[in-house]
Amino acid sequence: MNPEETLQLRDIHLPPEPGFWPPAPGWWLLAGIGAALLVWLALVLRRRLAHHRLQRRVLAELAALAGSDDGPRAAAEVSALLKRVALARFPRREVAPLAGEAWLEFLDRTGGNGRFRTGPGRPLAEAPYARQCRLALPPLLEVAHAWVRRNL
Repeated sequence: MNPEETLQLRDIHLPPEPGFWPPAPGWWLLAGIGAALLVWLALVLRRRLAHHRLQRRVLAELAALAGSDDGPRAAAEVSALLKRVALARFPRREVAPLAGEAWLEFLDRTGGNGRFRTGPGRPLAEAPYARQCRLALPPLLEVAHAWVRRNL
């Protein structure tokens, strides 16, 4: 080849830049995992909000009983409210037949710490069936409130 001849070379041609779409398979996988996590988080938050709404509603019902002057009726309503919570939380066959001492024992076993059988919750066994009784309602409501907060 003669040095006076110039070579007719073309410049280097680079391939075009990869486009934004479609993404690589790894991005699809990451998007799927992210979507699944968002759905799971939404379900957890929804369940938690429903739980808190229910707990507030039950505690509001307990608070509404604070002004009652009818001891037997208030004790019956507290007991019924606790029974509804227990039926929602524990197996029906375990809770439904309970009454009297067995009911108080169940309440103590599931969070009452002895305050139902030997404490302010004791009237729940007899007061709903009595015509007249002297009932210290605030301590009973406090024990019921603590039990609901622990079990709901």
